[in-house]
Amino acid sequence: MQKNNIFSRKTLALPYAVFMILFVVIPLFLIVMYAFTDADGKFTFDNFRTFFSGGHNINTLMFSIFIGMANTALCLLLGYPAAYILAKKEMGFGKATVLLFVMPMWINFVLRTAATRDLLFAMGISGGEHPYFATMIGMVYNYLPFVILPLYTSMTKMNLSLIEASYDLGANKVQTFFKTVLPMTMPGIASAATMVFMPTMSSFVISDVMGERKISLIGNSIQLYFDQGLWNLGSLVALIMLIIMAFGALCADSEGESDARGGLW
Repeated sequence: MQKNNIFSRKTLALPYAVFMILFVVIPLFLIVMYAFTDADGKFTFDNFRTFFSGGHNINTLMFSIFIGMANTALCLLLGYPAAYILAKKEMGFGKATVLLFVMPMWINFVLRTAATRDLLFAMGISGGEHPYFATMIGMVYNYLPFVILPLYTSMTKMNLSLIEASYDLGANKVQTFFKTVLPMTMPGIASAATMVFMPTMSSFVISDVMGERKISLIGNSIQLYFDQGLWNLGSLVALIMLIIMAFGALCADSEGESDARGGLW
């Protein structure tokens, strides 16, 4: 008889399974349960009526989606050229520079955001006077590395022979970029967009610190509901956020796979 191997795949997967059950499955179950119950624990749809009947809640949700899309677009516009330059073979310091972009992520999130606020204040930009501008700067600063890293990884794996073939077939630099380089980097773009859009929507620390509490995102609503003891409404908003994030992740994944299978033209 064969002895049980303590290093078998099932045995090594057990700690991860326990972790998923304790910190993913059970919390998700509690969120769904609270979202569909009232304060007495009875099943109800009143939480949905309360949320969708309030104009403030809808406006906050739409504004959060807009901020998420704007931050994603800005991070991609800034991060794509930077990642493209760093991924070039002749850039011998590419990996070191990418590390410099990632290093701020090692600092505490709140401390990093507060330092950004103080830097803007020293430059004469106050979050109280320009809350939207200051908040967007904080968003871009905090989430830009999440764009550069996956794009850099995707670009280092590009098939350079396809780019050379594009030039040989008579395409100029613009045509080569849009028809060859961009499709090959779409998986990285989809991953980067997912990593930026979703946490931006649910963020409340950056809007509170940078905007000096003059901007309210959906994350602020969730925090407020739970602070007030309204767990049912807070869970409902969190559930709505989870649905939006899951839908966005599925769209980004399907888009990335579709473009990754595309040909040269």
